[in-house]
Amino acid sequence: MHQFNYVGNELYCEKVPVKKIVEEVGTPAYIYSSSTLRSHYTAFDSAFAEVPHIICFAVKANSNLSILGLFGKEGGGADIVSGGELFRALKAGIDPQKIVFAGIGKTGEEIAYALRSNILMFNVESPLELKKINEVAGGLGLKARVALRVNPDIDPKTHPYISTGLKKSKFGIDIKQALQEYQLASTLPHIEVVGIHKHIGSQITEIKPFVAAMEKILDLVARLKDEGIRIRYIDAGGGLGIRYGEEEPPHPRDLGIALLPMIKGLDCTLIFEPGRVIVGNAGILVTQVLYLKSSEVKNFVIVDAGMNDLIRPSLYDAHHEILPVKKTQAVYITTDVVGPICESGDFLAKDRKMFRPEPGEFLAVMSAGAYGFTMSSNYNSRPRSAEVLVEGDQYRVIRRRESYEDLIRGE
Repeated sequence: MHQFNYVGNELYCEKVPVKKIVEEVGTPAYIYSSSTLRSHYTAFDSAFAEVPHIICFAVKANSNLSILGLFGKEGGGADIVSGGELFRALKAGIDPQKIVFAGIGKTGEEIAYALRSNILMFNVESPLELKKINEVAGGLGLKARVALRVNPDIDPKTHPYISTGLKKSKFGIDIKQALQEYQLASTLPHIEVVGIHKHIGSQITEIKPFVAAMEKILDLVARLKDEGIRIRYIDAGGGLGIRYGEEEPPHPRDLGIALLPMIKGLDCTLIFEPGRVIVGNAGILVTQVLYLKSSEVKNFVIVDAGMNDLIRPSLYDAHHEILPVKKTQAVYITTDVVGPICESGDFLAKDRKMFRPEPGEFLAVMSAGAYGFTMSSNYNSRPRSAEVLVEGDQYRVIRRRESYEDLIRGE
């Protein structure tokens, strides 16, 4: 559930009219509901209450300090993939013992930063990375806690660009080679093997791939135990999907019902790395209509938000519902909703049947809380948008809109 609803003909975020916000802060603007963020986090957390667990929010989904801080206060940790994300998580007050570091391209500097910060563990993606972490830890006189990211070769049935658990993926270590890599890790003097990690993809709308992957992981845990290698943390990754349009994704409690019987009694702490499922439907992108344009074969609604603000439609052909901030008695048309970027691939919707807006009206691009601002850019030298967090009948700007001066800062 989310807190974006109509009161009469006006779209509200919690108890605040969306139009009131954008008339003050301008457009494009990302608006988030704190109530939705908390309720989604709690839903995931409570789904696994029966076993020791840590919910490590996937910072890549939404890295704003205020949002990370909100999860930290709820007891959450962070799943990071860069030194910059580590910096953000620590600045937001996340407990370093609830931070896990994934990603295939960790640099020596990033590894050292994480070691000095005393994070919970590294999710190691390759044998050479394992050796690099051992080397860096040795140079610092420390021991690095690690889990190996195992690729279970499970098809998550999602978009190819966000499928990460197949043999051909660049991520992780083939499960057939995992035992020998664990044996190598256990011999390295500055490595402490503590866990196992898998992450098969994103926007997964079925339970079966999670269960199939966990079965393979637990089989490996048992074989490792026979080799004298004890696993204390099972990092099950993230990837649970949300509803953008017609999808019917499972609730986190359904995932809990499926996985808990497999995990109980293992004497392990379970780690999850949800991102989209917590923040996706907790945010919208509001944009203003600039012009309408028609040709013999196409209608266009031209707005002030583009692929630099929300790249998912252009990159993944992703569907986002588009709603009026204020309902009118508009005629319905079939149209492309396009932005101001000088690329034919700059669109928010294609051939969408929707109400016909007028120039000056505001549109809400729904389900934009995940992989929205975090993937935005300054392409075409466009300042990045403002971000706003709503709490009941109050709201505050949690990232100010960039200025032209910001564009050339550092040049």
